[in-house]
Amino acid sequence: MIRVIGAGLAGSEAAYALANRGVQVELADMKPRLTPAHQSGGFCELVCSNSLKSDDIAGNACGLLKEEMRRLGSITMEAAEKTRVPAGGALAVDRDAFSAYVTNALCSHPNITVISEEVSSLPASGIVATGPLTAGGLYDDIARLGALHFFDASAPIVSRESIDMAHVFSQDRYGEGEGDYLNCPMSETEYKEFVHALLAADRAVLRDFEKKEIFEGCMPLEVMAARGEDTLRFGPFKPVGLSVGGKRPYAVLQLRKENAQGTSYGLVGCQTNLKFGEQKRVFSLIPALHNAEFERYGVMHRNTYLESPHILNADLSARANPALFFAGQITGVEGYVESAASGLLAGIEAYLRLSGRETVVPPSSCMMGALARYVATPNPAFEPMNANYGILAGGFEKVRDKKERRRLLAVRALDEIERFKTQICG
Repeated sequence: MIRVIGAGLAGSEAAYALANRGVQVELADMKPRLTPAHQSGGFCELVCSNSLKSDDIAGNACGLLKEEMRRLGSITMEAAEKTRVPAGGALAVDRDAFSAYVTNALCSHPNITVISEEVSSLPASGIVATGPLTAGGLYDDIARLGALHFFDASAPIVSRESIDMAHVFSQDRYGEGEGDYLNCPMSETEYKEFVHALLAADRAVLRDFEKKEIFEGCMPLEVMAARGEDTLRFGPFKPVGLSVGGKRPYAVLQLRKENAQGTSYGLVGCQTNLKFGEQKRVFSLIPALHNAEFERYGVMHRNTYLESPHILNADLSARANPALFFAGQITGVEGYVESAASGLLAGIEAYLRLSGRETVVPPSSCMMGALARYVATPNPAFEPMNANYGILAGGFEKVRDKKERRRLLAVRALDEIERFKTQICG
């Protein structure tokens, strides 16, 4: 029997990986009690976006990571395929159906026993995947190991029927997909009015967070806008690859389906920490959203992660206690897919150790191995890391075409994952 603490993306993957290899798993999760960021009692809840990013295996680092996970039997990738909603070249899901699929898979598995419990201290062994909002006594224990934190934000969601379709056009950037995004164009005057209102709006948290405490990969819109009037037009509101009436808009807010029915749409890239009333006032300045009904407002919350280079081995076990593994965002990986991947890897590594075998870490020439080695490698400027080609082991430098070079990197990575599968099955 092994205990997995936390039934988010990482914990769900870890529990499923162990159970499918014949290990009896006790999966402990605090739900039905919720953190400030969670809203449902299901496992594997997606609290920010419903997008798992690009599904392009050869051209996108996260797409490659997802394929590596599929080949290792990932439950989240299985669930995503069953519950996906149209999103152009991205893999987006109906978040409620996604959570329900994983919850059912775990609760019905004969090797998994689910315990509703808030764990208050670190166990002597098992897998800790309690996520970036770990609190209470468990947080205190983890902090004694060496914990850092930053502040993360989520984006608002509006109802489809409240969107003014007279100010919307359907199109995916560069013509990819089948027009899955709703695009809300803005003129120069409308855009500047929006930015001015955004910067003047009241924020929900009164104290000012230091710059280093806000993660670059999920930055609140108002923080981004403060860097310059045109920052949003070169970021989440960029109009490149889009046109209406044969012309490129000055700026564009994109909306993406949040469920299969298409009754809810998320504001892409609009993570925010504004007060709820201010969110409605400011976003309603966008012509397509002037009568928008908000089904969920954006929120900001603390994300905790370990000083992993000093604490973890590359197999995600604790250096001071190899029987204890960590997984998910708490290890210093950032993003839904990255968190799930670390849980899958932790489950495999824990299985090897329980079987009396040496753990085997995938090489840094595949994305899963590169992320695991990143969090365990000494780094004085350590901060959360998304999947990216920059952390892959070198190779093919002489290939000048970037697309071809990434294709070759992807082929090599998937070959390494197949070799890894053979090693862990042996």
